[in-house]
Amino acid sequence: MKKVLVANRGEIAVRVIRACHDLGLQTVAVYSQADAEALHVLHADEAICIGEPPSKNSYLKIANIISACEITGADAVHPGYGFLSENANFASICESCGLNFIGPSPQTISMLGDKAMAKATAKNVKCPVIPGSNGIVTDVKEALAVAKKLGFPIFIKACAGGGGKGIRIAFDQDEFVRQFTAARAEAEVSFNNPEVYLEKMIVNPRHIEVQIVGDKHGNYIHLGERDCTIQRRRQKLIEEAPSPVLTSALRKKIGQCAVDIVKAAKYHSVGTVEFLLDEDHNFYFMEVNTRIQVEHTVTEELTGIDLVQEQIKIAMGEKLKIKQKDVEFKGHVIQCRINAEDPANNFSPSPGHLEYYIPPGGPHVRIDSACYSGYKIPPNYDSMIAKLIVKGKTRDDAIQVAKRALKEFHIGGVKSTIPFHEFMFENERFLKSDYFISYIDQLVLEGCNFKLEKDKG
Repeated sequence: MKKVLVANRGEIAVRVIRACHDLGLQTVAVYSQADAEALHVLHADEAICIGEPPSKNSYLKIANIISACEITGADAVHPGYGFLSENANFASICESCGLNFIGPSPQTISMLGDKAMAKATAKNVKCPVIPGSNGIVTDVKEALAVAKKLGFPIFIKACAGGGGKGIRIAFDQDEFVRQFTAARAEAEVSFNNPEVYLEKMIVNPRHIEVQIVGDKHGNYIHLGERDCTIQRRRQKLIEEAPSPVLTSALRKKIGQCAVDIVKAAKYHSVGTVEFLLDEDHNFYFMEVNTRIQVEHTVTEELTGIDLVQEQIKIAMGEKLKIKQKDVEFKGHVIQCRINAEDPANNFSPSPGHLEYYIPPGGPHVRIDSACYSGYKIPPNYDSMIAKLIVKGKTRDDAIQVAKRALKEFHIGGVKSTIPFHEFMFENERFLKSDYFISYIDQLVLEGCNFKLEKDKG
């Protein structure tokens, strides 16, 4: 591997380019017409335009990405996250074109991307799974019988779904029939696959995920968990590690389950195994994300291990040099997603011109971003401005660093989620770790504008 084409944009493209350069590899950026002045384009050794602003005409256009590899002589592709990162067909095409796809094999992506097959894999290694249907359900009468047996409320999930998409909830029989039909139709349109399965809804859970690393030689480790419970509409807003509610015994148990699952799937790359934790601290397997995560930064700061470099080295065939006993968790890390959204107006999107962008600095602060003063945030893609990652000896210390860093973070021209994060770090339930996945949605319904008292009016 000598030259890596980064098939993505934004902060993750910048992150991957930096990791490649640290390893002495050449890089190629691809960009849409909307991203001609983007930071990843400036940082890469070469850059090539692959289409019009809509993702389907650029970042999701496989033929254009493969052509860019041919034109530039790239011999490897890093998919980042989102877009084509969990597309088994894309990984397979890369392989057939002689390109090193930096991620797991197409077969593993396909197997773990199918939620029903992933659940079966977890069950086979004795990992607790959420009670649900045995695989896909196609007939509404059969599905209703299963739902009655499980008990309401019930999740109806698209087998090909992900990222919080393709999920519907039914609280009773009548609602179930309507939602089941709608869920199949939605899955067909969104994922080109109408198959769905059923899961018992765990009431008031926390979202816990475990970072794993596996090489092509059968070596596997986990790098601890991240608590991603602060979400809005199933999209994460704050992530931290270690989880403030896990005991050391539970951490060891959930970590081992994550390793067992990816080992059974013959997984080779970095990846994330996601779980739900109920009110009694029972955990249940949810899914495997077969890519680098937005929040990989949290684990990097907690362990001191560069996950993107590890991902690249594994793709090159190198053996994992880190043993489980060598992994150390030092301090407490929190990540805030700073998005171009207005939290006081139901988190409505706020793309536009960044009149000024002044990120924080100082001890224990890391910023991952692709923004700069004068940059125009396009409306075509996700709204992330930056990831603010802070560290402290304890959770309280990390919160204090976060509060200081947020005060130093100055963004002009667009609305941002900075006020939301400032609100959360004064929120009593957050400070006590007394919350669950739907907590932010609940606050939105109650009319919370996520402003501190001093900012109201």
